[in-house]
Amino acid sequence: MKTPHYTDFPSFILGITEDIWEGRHIDCLHTAYSDDIIVRSPSAVTRGNRAVISATRQTLSEFPDRRLLGEDVIWYRAGDDSWYSSHRLYCTATHLGHGIFGAPTGSRLAYRVIADCHARSHPELGWQIDDEWLVRDFAGILSHMGMTSRDYAETWCAQQMAQTDQVEVDGFPPESIPEGPYLGSGDDTPCGARYEELLRRIMQDEFAVIAADYDPACQLELPGHVTAHGIAAAERFWLGLRSSFPDAAFRVEHRISGNDPDHCPRAAVRWSLDGIHAGTGMFGDPSGQRVSIMGISHAEFGPRGLKREFILFDEVAVWKQIFAQTASQTSGEEG
Repeated sequence: MKTPHYTDFPSFILGITEDIWEGRHIDCLHTAYSDDIIVRSPSAVTRGNRAVISATRQTLSEFPDRRLLGEDVIWYRAGDDSWYSSHRLYCTATHLGHGIFGAPTGSRLAYRVIADCHARSHPELGWQIDDEWLVRDFAGILSHMGMTSRDYAETWCAQQMAQTDQVEVDGFPPESIPEGPYLGSGDDTPCGARYEELLRRIMQDEFAVIAADYDPACQLELPGHVTAHGIAAAERFWLGLRSSFPDAAFRVEHRISGNDPDHCPRAAVRWSLDGIHAGTGMFGDPSGQRVSIMGISHAEFGPRGLKREFILFDEVAVWKQIFAQTASQTSGEEG
């Protein structure tokens, strides 16, 4: 399948997702994704469209009725033939097959995914994605199965140690991940800059900025498939995250603003938090282990400030990093 039938870039991003997952045109990944694409997620890095095809087959085998509802595509044109999108999806599925979550449980799931993609336009192929950053709410999936992120990661780590006597988390540390073809940092439009500044100030302990710049009735969509409302909920979330990693380096990796006339002002920011788990907070008592978090957030603004915020990072990947390093240290001491 070729991609020129899509009328514009957002329709390509939404359409190719529907074609692949619900239309079962997995074959279109041969042209919609470049041969050497790098897909980075918090706990895995895949290289090449054949790896993407394999992972897609496995996911559909485990969740055959999975639906991906495109909530929003925030995008910009990065160059003459260069495009970038941050695509937010609300997913529903039933756990009906064997896979990374074990034997089928029949659990009904709902969770979010945000995918940042870079694409180039080709005269013959249409748009082709050649770089991707992908964050799934694994904590949200596990919550519907009656499991916690911490327990799942601890069990996974114990199984890895029993099989190989060592534990490695693919994609960690982040400096081991190769760069892809897209090296941009986004656009300079006001809404993206506004949200970036807001996140920077929060991470610099200016938590009062939340009461000043958030709508009092703000809606928050958080990891673990949690919905919360109001200033106090926003303060509680960001304080819980920052207090777990009090000295970790916060970095904005990419930012863009929505440029569609029929939407409210909105922004997408991809960010990272890298440092030592040195405080008590969202991830329990300090472990002293290094943690690297890949986060993607979407924000929508209204007349009273930030009115909706979608914050996504993979809690399971954080726990895996903590338990993997702890297990390796314990094994080394015993040896």
